[in-house]
Amino acid sequence: MAVASKPDTRSRAVSDREEIAAFLRTDRLYAAYALGDLDGPGRSRCVWGMAYDIVGRPIALAMHHEGLVPQPLFLMGDTVGCRWLLEAVIKPRDAYFQARASHEPAMRELYDLESRVSMVRMAVDRAGFQPIAGPAERLGPADIDDLNALYQLGFRTGFPASVLDNGIYFGIRVRGRLVSAAGTHVINLREGIGVVGNVMTHTDYRSHGLAKMVTSAVTAELLGRVPDVVLNVHADNSPAIAAYSRLGYGQHCALIERLARRRSGGWALIRPLREAMRLPWPRDQK
Repeated sequence: MAVASKPDTRSRAVSDREEIAAFLRTDRLYAAYALGDLDGPGRSRCVWGMAYDIVGRPIALAMHHEGLVPQPLFLMGDTVGCRWLLEAVIKPRDAYFQARASHEPAMRELYDLESRVSMVRMAVDRAGFQPIAGPAERLGPADIDDLNALYQLGFRTGFPASVLDNGIYFGIRVRGRLVSAAGTHVINLREGIGVVGNVMTHTDYRSHGLAKMVTSAVTAELLGRVPDVVLNVHADNSPAIAAYSRLGYGQHCALIERLARRRSGGWALIRPLREAMRLPWPRDQK
């Protein structure tokens, strides 16, 4: 279904921190990553836009990380407002959308979308946290080689030692070998929120509760600094959802992630014909 298009005078680029933060706080658990970007080390690479209703009240927000490869593009708020923003303010050729399913019509009108990745945002606070004891130990810069050796089993690239200086990471070793670890994506003391991520257990040591132990340790450390902690989990990963639930995490909302390429020029005009004939997209000239 098409999303109504409105004049772009109701959407604009914004840079005022408090204006952005005030809107993000309306659903701070959903906006946890964006709140991290607001004050994080990469904030200079973030571009923000907001849309407003007829009386000037903010109704939608978009945030994009500038970079050479498809970067995260976060959407929040009214779908029509998000459509205005994607049309007139935040317009990358390639993007990795992070949004709610209700935002898909706004994306689809301007972008061709790859398959959907369905996620669940889970959250816990100090009152609801149920820690689990285990042999997890805090990791420091000296552990970066071991951490990268573990992460290379499931992630594309390793991390610099600075992530262990700036973030909170815990790991479990078996006979000296790091076999499970978890860390942080976001720590924003000003906004009182943290995000747990990069949870990984070596395939030979899974199903022993190690991921739950390291996640518990990171969560406990974070909750000593901020009142709310969130994490993402694939919607079809029932064992992980159950494990995080045992730590006191509850499901806050459903999310989607979609790789996208913007339609433009003549190919956008003949899209219906192309789809009817099942023609592929033209490849970029190399």
